[in-house]
Amino acid sequence: MRTRTLLAAFGAAFTLLSAPASATQPAPVTPAQVNKDRISVTVEGSGPDVILIPGLASSREVWRDLATRLQRSHRLHLVQVAGFAGAPAVSDSRGEVVAPTAEAIADYIRTQHLKAPVIIGHSLGGEVALMLGARHPDQVARLMVVDALPFYTLLMNPFATRETAEPQAAAFRDSLLASTPEQAEALQRVSVARLVKSEAARPALLAAATSSDRQTTAQATYELMTTDLRPELDRIQVPVEVVYAYDPVYGIPAANVEATFRNAYANTPHINFTRIDDSFHFVMLDQPEAFANVVTDFLQP
Repeated sequence: MRTRTLLAAFGAAFTLLSAPASATQPAPVTPAQVNKDRISVTVEGSGPDVILIPGLASSREVWRDLATRLQRSHRLHLVQVAGFAGAPAVSDSRGEVVAPTAEAIADYIRTQHLKAPVIIGHSLGGEVALMLGARHPDQVARLMVVDALPFYTLLMNPFATRETAEPQAAAFRDSLLASTPEQAEALQRVSVARLVKSEAARPALLAAATSSDRQTTAQATYELMTTDLRPELDRIQVPVEVVYAYDPVYGIPAANVEATFRNAYANTPHINFTRIDDSFHFVMLDQPEAFANVVTDFLQP
C-alpha cells in the first residue's frame, strides 16, 4: 500500500487532462524573478530567505498554511513551475523539466542576490532541491526534502537502475499522452484520494492537476522515474532534512518505510530523517501543524 500510495504521484501525471492556462494566473513578477519561462516566483514576508518548491502538477498554494505561519519571520519565495497548475508551459514543452527548473532557481538565487537561502521542496520539488544542493552547493544553506526519494523507481524495484527503469517510464509517459479525457478524469480522482487524506484538500489538488499541461507532466514523470541522483548526494555539504509520511493504511511496518528512505540517502553526508504519521504524500496538507513545527525547528539558526 505504501508503494501504491506514493506511486500515485506518478499515476496522477498519467491521468491529467491537457488544458490551457487557468483564468487565475500567478502574480506578476519582474523579469529578474523569472528564468525565461521556466518559473515564476512570488515573495512574501521578511527575514531570512526560504525558497518553497511544489511537486508534480502542483500549485505553490500547497504551501499556503506554512507560508502564513512563517511570513512574519522569514522572506518566502514561492515558486511556480511552468506548465503546472495553470501556469503556461514553456514554448518547447517536449524538453526536459526537472533539471532546467533547478537551474532556473539557481539563476534566481544569483540574480536576486540571495545569501544561501534555505530550500524546501515537496515530491518533484524535493528532487529539484537535491539538484540544487549537489550542483550548486555554494548557493544554499540547507535543504528540506518532503516525501521524496533521489530515485523514485526504487519504490517499484529496490534494485532498479536508470536503464531498467527507462522502458516502464516511457510506457507511462506514452500512456498519459494517449489517454482520453474520460479516462483521465476518472483516474485522476482516484490518484488524488491516494495522495492526500484530507478530503478538504482534494478539490484544490484536483483543480491544479486538471489545469496542468499534459506534455509537461508526462515528461516530468518520465524524468523522475529515470533520474538517479544517488551518485550526486555526496556532493551536498549542507544539512539535509528528509521529512516522510507514514500511515497504517500502508499495510507495512513504519520501520520498513524508514529503511527505504535511509537506504536511498545513504551517501548524503549531513542528513536527518523525520517521520510524520497519519499522513499521505501531501504531508503539509494532511498534518499542517506537525509539519509546520518540523519546519520551524529546521529553520532555527
